[in-house]
Amino acid sequence: MTQNISRHETLVDEELGVRAPLLRESCDNEMIREPHQRGISPAMKFVLMVGLMSFFADFTYEGSRSIIGQYLRQLGSGPLTIGIVTGFGELLGYGLRLFSGRAADRTGMYWPIIICGYTMQMTVVPLLALAKDWRLAALLSILERVGKATRNPPRDAMLSHAAKQMGYGWTFGVHEALDQFGALCGPLFVALSLTVGHQNYQLAFAALAVPAAIMLFLMTLARTLYPRPRDLEGNLASVQAHSLPRSFWVYLAAAAFVAAGFADFPIIAYQFQVGGTVSVALIPIFYGVASLASGIGSLIFGRMFDRIGIGVLIPLSLGAACYAPLVFFGSFLPSLLGTCLWGLGMGAHESIIPAVVAPMVAPDQRASAYGLFTGVYGVAWFIGSAAIGALLNVSLPGAAIFAVCTELIAIPLILIVRQLTVASTLPLAAPILT
Repeated sequence: MTQNISRHETLVDEELGVRAPLLRESCDNEMIREPHQRGISPAMKFVLMVGLMSFFADFTYEGSRSIIGQYLRQLGSGPLTIGIVTGFGELLGYGLRLFSGRAADRTGMYWPIIICGYTMQMTVVPLLALAKDWRLAALLSILERVGKATRNPPRDAMLSHAAKQMGYGWTFGVHEALDQFGALCGPLFVALSLTVGHQNYQLAFAALAVPAAIMLFLMTLARTLYPRPRDLEGNLASVQAHSLPRSFWVYLAAAAFVAAGFADFPIIAYQFQVGGTVSVALIPIFYGVASLASGIGSLIFGRMFDRIGIGVLIPLSLGAACYAPLVFFGSFLPSLLGTCLWGLGMGAHESIIPAVVAPMVAPDQRASAYGLFTGVYGVAWFIGSAAIGALLNVSLPGAAIFAVCTELIAIPLILIVRQLTVASTLPLAAPILT
């Protein structure tokens, strides 16, 4: 009996000796998986919080931008003045990012700069309801663009800290999707306000104070919950370079060509109206469809970027380049398809740009890099749209060829970036997620 007990204990000890490492490994795995099983990770919560901020911000200012041209005209402004005001506002909206990004990196005051920019933007939009003169309305419209330029680079830099855990493409794809859905809802809300208010523009601008207040509340909450988003990244020594790498400059050139090939939507709308392919009443619907395609595309291509790298931009650029002949020469359905490709390309590129740049640049240089990159991108878009608009007056085929060719020029540059990153440790040519 004693021998049987002793033999049983020996068997149990041997079994435990064999199984103990497995049990420890199993427990360790459970501990690793436990935070994910409990709920959403802190990084994802932060991204969703900032995404909701962007949703209500875009809801507010894209709603105002959908009627600012008509409002300026009602206040006595002419078409030339409207073009100068909106064009100058866009130029400032991109050009000033270089300075706000650099200021954020040098001072480390990311949240204060973001709060300043968002507060300016969300305040001036409802104040348009009080404008009695087109000059004041024009000034407020330009200040709205200045507010956007102020807050964008440091905001994207903060998002990049969460992206290291989630995947850069997925992080910025989720954010861009919420951003675009806000851009879709805002003009629809304004259209409803104008219908209910019998075309009262002051009432429509005043109604935008509601989403603006929600956005400011969410920003205050985010600042309280996440005072140091940099802590989400953990080890900050992934990139030690003190200057921007060659791959950054090559990709900047590629993105500039992509931007130059994308006509601003008012140019597309103008061609729809002149060509008679899309009725005036349906043009805003087409823009809404483009925003929807942009949001969906940012999610899909953001996830694809994390899995297959920067090479995803090659088929994306090829497909997006097809928008120009479709919107300039197509009938109703081809024009709709071209509008979808335009929105898909715009959304995907704008979400992948910060995803590509983040691992290239040291964390304390990202706001400056984003400011430089988006500044050049915006200027290239402005120049390209002006060139396409000028060509439309001379040759419709010439405008389409210009748009397609500038998009396609970016592809060999993207291939060069991919080759450069293969030879380095940057996670752009290989999957980020496992």
